[in-house]
Amino acid sequence: MRIISLSVDGIHQSAQQGLFQWLAGQDADIICLQDLRALEYDLDHADYQLDGFHAYFFDAGTKQRNGVGIYTRKQPKALIYGFGFPSGVDMDGRYLQADFDNISIGSLLAPTLDTRNPGNLSAEVKTKFFDDLQCHLDKISRKRRDFIFCGNWAMARSADDIENAHLHEDDCGYLVREQQWMDQLVNQLDYTDAFRQANEDCDEYSYYPSGTIGDGDGWRTDTHIISRNLDGRVEYATIYKNKTFSSHRPVIIDYDLEV
Repeated sequence: MRIISLSVDGIHQSAQQGLFQWLAGQDADIICLQDLRALEYDLDHADYQLDGFHAYFFDAGTKQRNGVGIYTRKQPKALIYGFGFPSGVDMDGRYLQADFDNISIGSLLAPTLDTRNPGNLSAEVKTKFFDDLQCHLDKISRKRRDFIFCGNWAMARSADDIENAHLHEDDCGYLVREQQWMDQLVNQLDYTDAFRQANEDCDEYSYYPSGTIGDGDGWRTDTHIISRNLDGRVEYATIYKNKTFSSHRPVIIDYDLEV
């Protein structure tokens, strides 16, 4: 099973840059897109559909903010919109989950503090989002079901995941508390960074704030976080860099799985 994940900086502009033509040739089974910046009814158009795929979207109620989507060849048994956090901060990011027989696959957009984006959030909102998410992931880890969370996590875990890391120690996305959160996720909550299961290269970056490789430092903020039970099922992982669709790059991971 091949899963592709990409944060698109607005689905309209990424489509204009050839995203859907590229996706059509990638032999993917599931595609998770984030940061659509479009309303669901705007996407009921041939330009945003893929032959052979069912498409599902969760917008933000405004064209200017977030939104996520999932394209899947096999129709899911159920869809879950949002995490349902009591605090309500999951609406400041976005999450859509497709449930199959024994596995759930989610498209996640975490809140970002990038001041260039509309709807900029406070550090407290981002912290609350990830605290609530940690509790949620701890709870569902005891379910008899595997999970693959694909998306833009808006943070880099270690120096291997950010170019010239020493220059970014005070930057949002690489703060100490953010690194600690990711460490707890993989060391205490029994989840795994799927990309690192198959690719240990230290120069693999998925996000270039300037939008151009080589113009500014790269960050690896996009990945698939998987249930520990799936550790041995990751066969191949890469970040596609040959063509630009947004400031992020597609994360492609092959699994020895079927939905």
